[in-house]
Amino acid sequence: MTDEDSDEHDAHHDPDRETFSHDPIGHAEARAGMTVGELADEYGEAGIGASSLHEAVNVAEAMFDDDVTVFFSLAGAMVPSGMRRIVADLIRDGYIDVLVTTGANLTHDAIEAIGGKHHHGCAHAEGKTEREHDETLRDEGVDRIYNVYLPQEYFATFESHLREEVFPVLEAEAEADGPVSIERLTRELGRANAAVNERDDVDEAPGIAAAASENDVPIYCPAVQDSVLGLQAWMYSQTSDFSLDALADMTALTDRAFEAEKAGAFLVGGGVPKNFTLQTMLVTPGAYDYGVQLTMDPKQTGGLSGATLDEARSWGKLEKDAENVSVYADATITLPLVVAAARERLEE
Repeated sequence: MTDEDSDEHDAHHDPDRETFSHDPIGHAEARAGMTVGELADEYGEAGIGASSLHEAVNVAEAMFDDDVTVFFSLAGAMVPSGMRRIVADLIRDGYIDVLVTTGANLTHDAIEAIGGKHHHGCAHAEGKTEREHDETLRDEGVDRIYNVYLPQEYFATFESHLREEVFPVLEAEAEADGPVSIERLTRELGRANAAVNERDDVDEAPGIAAAASENDVPIYCPAVQDSVLGLQAWMYSQTSDFSLDALADMTALTDRAFEAEKAGAFLVGGGVPKNFTLQTMLVTPGAYDYGVQLTMDPKQTGGLSGATLDEARSWGKLEKDAENVSVYADATITLPLVVAAARERLEE
């Protein structure tokens, strides 16, 4: 190296560059036989989305510590797309303390628990326009969730499940004590899912709500009306004393946040579950110490679904020194990677 080259090299390390650190990008290795944790470590050598996913594994590992109360938010079509077991296992193995999700995910979770199945399909049939493809599915009684198919008869089975196994129990409680909480509905749904799953020897596992019910993990569903579960609850209430109290969950939820020595928010998707999870901290003295967000929504729209967790810090939803990261990619790809890598580190 010449003196001139040495001077140029030293300039790259100029201590006056306050925001620059000498941390060269490496080149990730991908080889046969790697574990998911090893692959996540290799992501840390790279930049852009790879480095964000590596950071998400680091934060998730810290968040899944026994001393942290984990609030897990689940939005989007995560159950129909095959992410059901991942979440149920996290609950059963003690990594989730509070679950906030949609009525749709709970609906699809119950359908699988009682014997229904979601099926591989296609988003666009060969030789047909997308509209023609969906018109054919409509005629055949099949609902489409992008490239996932669900025969409509499963919704009829789900309605019978609710009317025979779930709502009568809650109706009796409502007659005695008045409207029941949404969390009480989700807990009873989980109990019933597990009972029918075992009684009918269903091949598929009983799922998310059952795991939560069995492990005393509350499920909050703040927009339950926006789902088949909510529609069925409303229809049943028209001819019975059963009804839901939309505000009844707030005390228990905020108490859980208030009592947490450390708290983490693991956010899959956006929407109401994400905001409901984050806003919980607005009525407590503290805020989240850890945050992981998996989303595809861009921050530039100003919408909540894509908003960064750094933005949430400005609202007081995250601590100023919170460890947090947002990963912008399909959560059906990133959730299994982050969870598997974090669990590998914790359980090895």
